[in-house]
Formats: sequence, C-alpha cells, structure tokens
Amino acid sequence: MILELLKEFFHDLRTQRTRAFLTLLAVTWGTVSVMLLLAFGEGLGNRLTAGLLNAGNRILIVYGGETSIIHDGLPKGRRVRFTEEDISLLRESIPGIAMISPQYRGNVSLTYGKKTTTTECEGVNPDFEEMRRMFPAGGGRFINESDVLSQRRTLFIGIELAEELFGSENPVGKVVMMDAVPFTVVGVMQKKIQTSMNNGPDTWRAIIPYTTFHTRYGNLYVNSIVIRPTDPSQQARLKENLSQFLGSKYHFAPEDERALFIWDFLEAEKINNKVSMGIEIFLGSVGFLTLLIAGVGVANVMFAVVKERTREIGIKMAIGARKNYILAQFIFEALSIAFIGGTIGIMITWAIVFIVHLFPADSGPMQFLGRPVISTSIMFLTVGILALVGLLAGFFPARRAANVDPVESLRYE
Repeated sequence: MILELLKEFFHDLRTQRTRAFLTLLAVTWGTVSVMLLLAFGEGLGNRLTAGLLNAGNRILIVYGGETSIIHDGLPKGRRVRFTEEDISLLRESIPGIAMISPQYRGNVSLTYGKKTTTTECEGVNPDFEEMRRMFPAGGGRFINESDVLSQRRTLFIGIELAEELFGSENPVGKVVMMDAVPFTVVGVMQKKIQTSMNNGPDTWRAIIPYTTFHTRYGNLYVNSIVIRPTDPSQQARLKENLSQFLGSKYHFAPEDERALFIWDFLEAEKINNKVSMGIEIFLGSVGFLTLLIAGVGVANVMFAVVKERTREIGIKMAIGARKNYILAQFIFEALSIAFIGGTIGIMITWAIVFIVHLFPADSGPMQFLGRPVISTSIMFLTVGILALVGLLAGFFPARRAANVDPVESLRYE
C-alpha cells in the first residue's frame, strides 16, 4: 500500500510541477522561520543566563543597612556594619555555605609608566574567583591563600583595565603603582559578557587580597559579604538563617528589611530563565504561525487536487477502493509535502546557523545576541509542528475525497 501511495504522490508532483514547487517553497520557508526563531531565541536565552552568572555565579551579596524597628530596647536608625570576624563566624555557625568572602571596595589610582587611570578596587579572598567568574587568562592567576595570609601586594585586573594601562604589553609580572604603593600584577581576567553589573563591569576591576586592602587603607568594616550556597534551592532558608544570626549579633529584628539587604542572584536567575522562556515562546509562536500559513496553502492545494481528481476518485471507489484508502492517500500526500519541505528547511537552517557561527561571538551584534542553537528539543518540536500542519492540511481535503459519491463523481466534468 505504501508503494502505491508513493507512486501516486510522485506522479502528482510530476504532473503539477509549478504548484508542487510553490507549495514546497511555502513549507520550506515556514520551517526555516520556525527553526531560526527558536534557535536565536535559545541562543539569546543562553547568553542572558551566562551574562547574569558572569556577574554573580549563584551568589548572595549581603549588605548592612539601617534599622527601622525598635529592637531589644535600642532605637531605630542605627547603622548595621560587618567586620572580617563575621566571615569566619558565618562559615562556622550557618550550614549550607559553600563559599564566602568579605568584600572591601574603594576607588584607587593606578599608574604604569606614563599612564594613570582611576578605577574601583576590591579586597577579597580566593573564593571570589569562582563566585564572580573572574577566571584568569593563560599565564596568570587569581589571588591565592598565600597572598591573603602574607598580606602580599598582588594585583589581579580586568582585561579592559589591562589594555588601558599596558596596551599590547603582557601585564603579568609587571609592577603597578596603586595610590603610590607598588603592586605586582599576577593575572588578567578573561574577557566575559555581563548583563548585570555590581558597581560597574568586572573588566575594569582591580582585585587585591582583603588583608592587604585592610592593612593598606585601614577600613574597619567590610562593604559587603559574598556567599554561595551549597544547595541553590535552599537559598530562602539560608537567607532566613543569615537574618537570624546577624540580627542576634547586631541587635536588629530579623524581619527588619532595612537593616539587612541581600542581593539574591539566584532569584535574578529564576526571573532571567522566565524571561528567556517567554522570548522563546513568543518567537516560536511567530514561527509556528508562519508555518501554519504554509499549511493553509497545502490544504488549498489538496482541495484543488480533490476537485480535479473527483472523477478518478469515483472510479476507484466504484471498482472497490475503500474510504480508508482514499483518506490515507490524501493525508499521505499532505504529510509528504510537509516533510519534504520541512527537510529542505531544516538543511537550510543548519547552513545558516553554521555560517552565523563563523562570526566572532565576543564582538559586534553577536556579543549580546548570542549564537543560535539548534537543540534536540527544537528538532523534535519542528518535526512535531510539521506533522501537525501536514495532518491538518490533509485531513479535511481527504475527508471530502472519501465522501465522494461514486455515481455522482462519474458525471463530474
């Protein structure tokens, strides 16, 4: 039966070449639209997520604020500030903390040779590298535990800051004057894209050990505390424990939202994923409607074929062809058109995506758009849409053909 259906299908293609070509072209264009929109949507979503994680890799940043509730007999309006001692206390007292770092912050002047620039400097510990994705380029390193324990004057800098000071020269091992004090550059950060900022881009950041920052500038309080949970799904409980512990130590009500501010990158990631999903659904819907229009074209063609072949259908039914055979014939033809056009469209889409991947992803429009991704889910979704469009486009004309009255059809001209 399949061989017979194939023979009739290819016979119809040969006899109606122009109509078949235009129909296949419509399905091909619809398939390309669906896949490209979904691929670019997924690529954009991946870039948004990567950009967010590059600013904060599933972390919490804890800031002290000002009390707004009278607590333990103490007035409101008191400043809440943290010290280095809180880092070890939190690590020992609160479960679920995988990484933690103090964060000192201040503007500094950097001079190398005749070049001078002002940028933001942060004093942190080695955990900061993973939490903020400040990975060093080849030949360099981030600050390590020995730098912290020995209070070394070591410096890790962002790539744009390195280009500003050193140009094409390799900064690693060079001595930079930071506020008139020599620091040795031990590493330069790899280039990365940020879609979220924490007091400016990391590409312009200067990083030194927090012990060196404390000794050099004499800060009594850290600006913030950066924490990465062991289990991201438990960040709500961790935030509650932080409020309880710090509230007990600094005598503020745990429910006082102004006393303690927590910048939750985990919540931001959830929102980002929802936004990405919304973008993909919107783009996919646009592509689906485009393919659906092509399906309407296929249905119109199949109705025209039924009308032209009414007499032939009647003869087949008069000599014993069943309705199921007639129904299967026209549904098979519609599905064949959909899948042939879809296969061509998929091949064209793969070619376009391959060409797009040849362009650099770290500059120009691709920097924030991201590279399109043809995932397995996109392939299955496209095939499913093609099957649905082909089935709908063939069913109604096929039902009309199967209900043809053999006697009346023989009189049809």
